[in-house]
Amino acid sequence: MNLLKPPMRSLPALALMLGALLATSALAEDLATFKLVARDGKFDPTVVEVPAGKRFKLEVSNEGKSAIEFESRDLKQEKVIPPGRKAMVTINALKPGEYRFFDEFHEKTGQGKVVAK
Repeated sequence: MNLLKPPMRSLPALALMLGALLATSALAEDLATFKLVARDGKFDPTVVEVPAGKRFKLEVSNEGKSAIEFESRDLKQEKVIPPGRKAMVTINALKPGEYRFFDEFHEKTGQGKVVAK
């Protein structure tokens, strides 16, 4: 038995693992990304329209002078973002409808919603 040559039965398993890895990477790259800017206690835009039934990413940029906390009980997300920084939030496929989000540190003014159509 040659120890440097893998047994033939492991090649199909290796090919399956490699295929699954490549498919997972391709799926992660294909997610639509929607941009959201937080500035001075407000979001821009305040309404983000997304396709229903598809996973997507929200890129939240904090262009303000203080930290924000992007939070959504509807979307099951919570993330503190320091000033001058960005964060990516991956959202699972949504049913058609409206999903509220807010800045917990500026809750009176930092309101918005995701609309899945």
